[in-house]
Amino acid sequence: MLQSREGHEVPKVTFPMRVNNEWEKVTSEELFKGKTVVLFALPGAFTPTCSSAHLPRFNELAGVFKMNGVDSIICLSVNDPFVMEAWKEDQHAENIFFLPDGNGEFSAGMGLLVDKSDIGFGKRSWRYSMLVKDGVIEKMFIEAEEPGDPFNVSDADTLLNYINPNASLPQQITLFSKPGCPHCARARKILIEKSYRFEDIELGSHGISFSSLKAVTGQGTTPQVYIDGHHIGGADELEAWLAK
Repeated sequence: MLQSREGHEVPKVTFPMRVNNEWEKVTSEELFKGKTVVLFALPGAFTPTCSSAHLPRFNELAGVFKMNGVDSIICLSVNDPFVMEAWKEDQHAENIFFLPDGNGEFSAGMGLLVDKSDIGFGKRSWRYSMLVKDGVIEKMFIEAEEPGDPFNVSDADTLLNYINPNASLPQQITLFSKPGCPHCARARKILIEKSYRFEDIELGSHGISFSSLKAVTGQGTTPQVYIDGHHIGGADELEAWLAK
């Protein structure tokens, strides 16, 4: 049975890591001592749930965590440093510290190293998240022991809600654009100047066309801006909305 280690110190492990193309050794003490740290662990880099939901949301909420007293956010997986570095670049997860538990020592010390040999993964970490203060685990959210890859409680929002139920969440902004469109460039510039994080879905890439844009948004022109699911419109409407 997977058990919580709340009230216990994190395992004392030395992690071989790649820093600026050189090997370095980083200890648990360096990562956790004197700090408030959020750590989330997952079965593997580049795997579906990890790449589509678990990691992206922690990266998206990193600023909110830091505003609520968190010094660093660590993503741990039983993968080697090269894989973790490639995954970080692929995900553009600049707000997350990627910790390769290549030998599974930290996961074993947590009692959360599991055997996934049935799907060819070997030994991997169970999915969980936790809040660590000065090396001591204050709170853990461990996924239930169920078949497959459960993902119900170890998400970023659940942990943030524990830290501060009234935390102000960032707005979710989507910009639908097309290459060479001056109005799209203006809308993009407005968002960047206002320091808003946003996703830019560009027509002509990943199979996105004008017909798919119209099917999704009801609009056939670019740019189209959506904030928290609400249609704002083009650059002029965006500028007016932000000026309110």
